[in-house]
Order: sequence, then structure tokens, then C-alpha cells
Amino acid sequence: MRAWRFLPLILFGLVVGAIVWRLATPADTRVESKLVGKPLPAFDLPPGLPGKLGLASADLADGRPHLVNIFASWCVPCVTEAGVLMELKRRGVAVEGIAIRDRSEDLARFVARHGDPFDRIGGDYQSAVQIALGSSGVPESFIVDGKGVIRYQHVGPIAADEVPMILEQVRKAQ
Repeated sequence: MRAWRFLPLILFGLVVGAIVWRLATPADTRVESKLVGKPLPAFDLPPGLPGKLGLASADLADGRPHLVNIFASWCVPCVTEAGVLMELKRRGVAVEGIAIRDRSEDLARFVARHGDPFDRIGGDYQSAVQIALGSSGVPESFIVDGKGVIRYQHVGPIAADEVPMILEQVRKAQ
């Protein structure tokens, strides 16, 4: 009967152990689009930046693959990703932008400061296209084949060491 006195202490230890284990191995919080392998939803965004063309889903079905980058001037990780997108552009990748809840003057400052890899930038002022794509945040990128079908989704900023993998995904989308 003396052993029963330690039961609450043992149960407490098990609960603490379970909490520590769960905190050490958090669940994957990424939200993946259900549209990978499916055509883009129809959209037609106005230019997000003066002097730059807007972006429509029809622009992405021109026979060549595109990397569509969802970004914002207020997004801190987008700053580090900008240089990587410039490198992808230098390597021949067609990079298109969808600016989320942004102002054209802020976008102009962003591309002036960090570079402009975008052929087109569509302004998604209410995040309607972002939501339709199943995007969970910024930055996020989609590789779209020449027929307008989403072939790959990259959640978060593209890092420099991921360039070869992104180039391979673009090659697969041809």
C-alpha cells in the first residue's frame, strides 16, 4: 500500500514527459495546397507596380514553366529570398510575382532596394488569389507548367542551397 502514495508523482512525471516530448517534436504546421497537379484557378490581377504588367492565370499558360512567387514588401523573409529569385532569373527561370496586401509605393521601394526578378507583378490587395491557390503565407512559390498546371509548391523562402532543386522542378515542368 505504500507504493500507492507515489502514484500521483509517477503520473505527474508521465504528463511532464509527454509535454516535453511534444514540444521537442512539434507537428508540421505547413498548409499545402490541394491544387498541386491541377490547373490554376482563373484570376486577373492588376499591376502591383506602375510600369510593370499585372498577372493573369492566362499569362502562365504560354508554353513555358513559370515560378509564381507570393510575396510582400512588409515580409522580412521575402528580403532574403529576393537575391535567390534574382539568381533563378539569371539562370533563365521566368519569375512572376503576386504582391499580397501591399501598396505600389512600398513595392517600388522593395524592388529598388532588393532587386526585381519579376516579369510581372500582380497586386492581390485582398489576398483572394492567394487564398484560391491554397497559400498559407508569404513567401510562397508555385511552379506552373506551360499549360497553367501547378506542378510544385514551395512553402517559405527559397534558400540559396535550394536553387538546384528549384531548377530541377522547373525542368520537370517543361
